[in-house]
Amino acid sequence: MKKNLHNKQKFIISGGGTGGHIFPAISIANELRARCSNPEILFVGALGRMEMEKVPTAGYPIEGLPVSGFDRKNMLRNIKVLYNLFRSIIKARKIIRRFKPDVVIGVGGYASAPILRAASAFSIPTLIQEQNSYAGVTNKLLAKKAKKICVAYDNMERYFPEEKIVKTGNPVRQDLFLVPNKAAEAFNYFNLDASKKTILIVGGSLGARTINLSVIAHLEQLAKSDIQVIWQTGKYYIKDAQQAFSKIKSANIIVTEFITRMDYAYSVADLIVSRAGAGSISELCLLGKPVILVPSPNVAEDHQTKNALALANRNAAIMIKDADAASLMISESISLLHDEQKMLTLSQNIVNLAELNSSERIVDEIIKLIN
Repeated sequence: MKKNLHNKQKFIISGGGTGGHIFPAISIANELRARCSNPEILFVGALGRMEMEKVPTAGYPIEGLPVSGFDRKNMLRNIKVLYNLFRSIIKARKIIRRFKPDVVIGVGGYASAPILRAASAFSIPTLIQEQNSYAGVTNKLLAKKAKKICVAYDNMERYFPEEKIVKTGNPVRQDLFLVPNKAAEAFNYFNLDASKKTILIVGGSLGARTINLSVIAHLEQLAKSDIQVIWQTGKYYIKDAQQAFSKIKSANIIVTEFITRMDYAYSVADLIVSRAGAGSISELCLLGKPVILVPSPNVAEDHQTKNALALANRNAAIMIKDADAASLMISESISLLHDEQKMLTLSQNIVNLAELNSSERIVDEIIKLIN
């Protein structure tokens, strides 16, 4: 039975930088709003990052800290990074003193460190939501003072005190799963043939260079295969993709910068090719369809590879290394689509890893901290 709060409570949710941090944060906020009587919820993000736009659009106030990541290539730039970190720590303490939250929730990202450290300094309980199978340095440091750590993978006691860990899974955008599988309106939306196999290829809202170049290199092969493709390029790669596609002109391939109706895309897809961000993997587990993961090597602690291996080692997904994608990604996708038994095995195994009602379970832990 879900516990609710009836007194007016105040919450700060901090973090962001990518959709993988922002969407879970908004899901937690929505659940707090549903479970609490008129709560006050304040987001704290990093100035100039995606959360400063996405959070107000979702209907929540946000304050920005002038914090950023360290530059490993140009060490001189880190003088400014350290100066801004000092400014962020001061501003975080002011926000805590002024807003007086009951609980502070960190979802990862640059802004979470100053605000959670400030909350701990004022003896305000903090909760960390770690999305990846490999904990980042920031969350490992913040865990020492955190009251609870909500995780999505097993064996996280390698990084955090075991007595603080609660396995909740990652909150996802629930609206993505409201359209039934193979719904007629989804095929009509993309003007696709329901009798043909369909691959959905995504690399995030900005795009994934390796995935896009791998598709471009094999466009002709895809066009001749009689397989339908929905290809989200991201805004950085749309021009190159359109230029390459103009030479092919296949009715079976849809090239788009961004898929507005991802629920429809999920509905029509037989196979999905994706990066291995924690949020994406959580959605894919709930979707329960065969997946080929091409983890990005350009992320902190190579955590996408570790996320992908967590599925691949359970025969719940196929992992292709970024360096091998150009030669293997498309041929492996076409081959897999024709292997019904392998597709079924991957589907059954990945759905077994899905964590349901993650937002509710995280809010359960937040309410426990208040009670």
